[in-house]
Amino acid sequence: MRYRLLLSVCLALISPLAVAQSVSYTRDIQPIFTQNCVACHACYDAPCQLNLGSGEGVERGASKATVYDGTRTKTQATTRLFMDAHGEPAWRRKDFHSVLEQQGGQAALMARMLELGHATPLPANSKLPKDLAIGIDRENQCPLPGEFEAFAAKNPMAGMPFAVTGLTAQDYQTVQRWLEQGAPLDEQALQPSAGEARQIAEWERFLNAPGDEQGLVSRWLYEHLFLAHLHFKGGEPGHFFQLVRSRTPSGQPVDIIATRRPNDDPGTTVHYRLMPIQGVIVHKTHITYPLSAEKLARVKSLFFGSDWQVGVVPGYGVQRRSNPFETFEAIPAQARYQFMLDNAEYFVRTFIRGPVCRGQIATDVIRDNFWVVFQDPQHDLYITDPAYRGETTPLLSMPGQLDQIGDLLGLWRAYRNKRNDYEALRTSGYAEAPAPDWSHIWRGNDNALLSIFRQHDSASVRKGLVGEIPQTLWWMDYPLLERTYYQLVVNFDVFGNVSHQAQTRLYFDLIRNGAEQNFLRLMPADARSGLFGDWYQKSGKLKAWMDYYPLDRKTPSGLPLSGEDPKRQFAEQLLQRFAALNARPDPINRCTGQHCHRDGLPADLQQAEQALSRLASRPASQLKVIHQLPEATVLRVEAGNGRREVYSLLRNRAHSNVAFMLGEDLRYQPRLDTLTLYPEVMTSYPNFMFSVQASQVADFVDALEQVDNSASFDKMVERWGIRRTHPQFWRYFHDLSAHIREHDPVEAGVLDMNRYENL
Repeated sequence: MRYRLLLSVCLALISPLAVAQSVSYTRDIQPIFTQNCVACHACYDAPCQLNLGSGEGVERGASKATVYDGTRTKTQATTRLFMDAHGEPAWRRKDFHSVLEQQGGQAALMARMLELGHATPLPANSKLPKDLAIGIDRENQCPLPGEFEAFAAKNPMAGMPFAVTGLTAQDYQTVQRWLEQGAPLDEQALQPSAGEARQIAEWERFLNAPGDEQGLVSRWLYEHLFLAHLHFKGGEPGHFFQLVRSRTPSGQPVDIIATRRPNDDPGTTVHYRLMPIQGVIVHKTHITYPLSAEKLARVKSLFFGSDWQVGVVPGYGVQRRSNPFETFEAIPAQARYQFMLDNAEYFVRTFIRGPVCRGQIATDVIRDNFWVVFQDPQHDLYITDPAYRGETTPLLSMPGQLDQIGDLLGLWRAYRNKRNDYEALRTSGYAEAPAPDWSHIWRGNDNALLSIFRQHDSASVRKGLVGEIPQTLWWMDYPLLERTYYQLVVNFDVFGNVSHQAQTRLYFDLIRNGAEQNFLRLMPADARSGLFGDWYQKSGKLKAWMDYYPLDRKTPSGLPLSGEDPKRQFAEQLLQRFAALNARPDPINRCTGQHCHRDGLPADLQQAEQALSRLASRPASQLKVIHQLPEATVLRVEAGNGRREVYSLLRNRAHSNVAFMLGEDLRYQPRLDTLTLYPEVMTSYPNFMFSVQASQVADFVDALEQVDNSASFDKMVERWGIRRTHPQFWRYFHDLSAHIREHDPVEAGVLDMNRYENL
């Protein structure tokens, strides 16, 4: 009895120690991954497809297969987390290997990768070795457990975290202890709150109501919202939901129908369901869309406010997927277009952050900065003229459904010719319509004005008119907006082959040209050739002759523009007439007086912005530091009162034209590059970061203006730069996300550092 009592006392003393030493994935490990790993290991471009944003991603492990491959000749099997497989055995069948399992007496692969990184620390705030390849185009080795020793011997600096300040000693020990304990996963799925559950039930009742008309509307809505991170009015912070097609009805666990594309044949009865998004929210895929009782009422009013009927329920064949205008022609076109206009920023954002995670497909054939406005539905012939709509609809088919490589050229020519036949009908139709004036430009809400900035293979979109007046502007009507969405989002397959990807890019080039030519209808007829020639210089003239429908040089505009620069005159009047809708007034880049800063700032930040305005809109021939700056630099300015502001310095690369998929360097005009500065994080992919005291911003700007070579730029980086090896790198890096969270919490997410450069 005495021994039993002694044993009980010992166990009572030991048990708390054992509990204290046990490591929880949710409490201890995921926060470490979020802080140090998710910035690289999320989405399809995660090295080795190792996604560390959730327990399921960690358990799935790594793969040697590359998602982004513009040269593959065969379509690749899809490997979408939470969709294409569930549970470790299913992922092993898809050739993913464990990074958690101890094998052959060896520690887990993750433990060995962390140990390799811990054994080779990087000198504080120093440049990385020149021969250490970083960035999204580096070749990932993805060693299997049995290949690790040879990999480590050949790549001693390839440990985790890769090419960046490593884990703290405490975090390193915590992760290693968790791995030694067998890497238990105690992650609990996010659940909706009671208020969210009520709203989910209301939306699911609506989406799954009986009737052919309701079924067609729900199908259209699903295809337009399947990428959205949906959030409810009054919902919990950080709770987002995804609209999916399920085999099971409301009230039962969701059973996702995982088709390659959202408009593929589901093969069974569809139930539209809303399910919580699991894992860490990352900014580059965070495409938010608000749901509320008011939004539901708006949707019902738009789609069921008039009488219409479905004759024959459309199927899911190739023609139906390639031409959504035919597939959904029974739904009033006014309702479809207005739904997209109501949240136009969301739809443009899907072009950029959509299924590709990086917008290379969308950005290869767009300029580095431009503004977008929209055609008012009441002045869009596709909306207002049923005969015109019936005649043009068959010509709005888009390529990419057939991907035989041998047929690429023939497919491209067929769809190009269809598009140009459509442009011919469009030109003749608008020649007989009233001349376009200010009333033809939609001004329904603050989505009416958008600014787009490209950073090579990524881009960003913001409400409002940001930056100096750009070289080009787009005026999008419903056929342009809907085709862009279907071509780049619904029908685009990131796992597709080279033929599919090439067709997507080639057709989007035609869409861009259509949006530019539509804008030129607002310009005086005799000014259009000059503007078009400026946009399509050199080889662009050949492309225009070969592939584009001829520019309308005759039909008059209804705008009273005159003088040598009607485009600038239009832009200045746009800023004045639409001032109430301009979500982002921009005194830094478009300073018209002595005060080039925002109102309401403390004196030190006013002076900082005044100094920064000296950098805006100057060509690189006058500001040579532009040649040294990457495409998306972020500047932190720390004010004396503890406040800090964050500015994006976006490099706008100039080109003679953007009409080709390849040969961008041949069309690059570096002397014409400019900078846009804006007080906001304007990118998901910071390329570099400076941190400067407000009192030193004038010195910082002076130094930028004096840079004339890489050596003088290096001195700036040494003084103010935050390199990948900075001891406080992660504090500064995640402070950018914190800044977004403070100003627009719904939009916050972990930023991506795969493009953070070695300056």
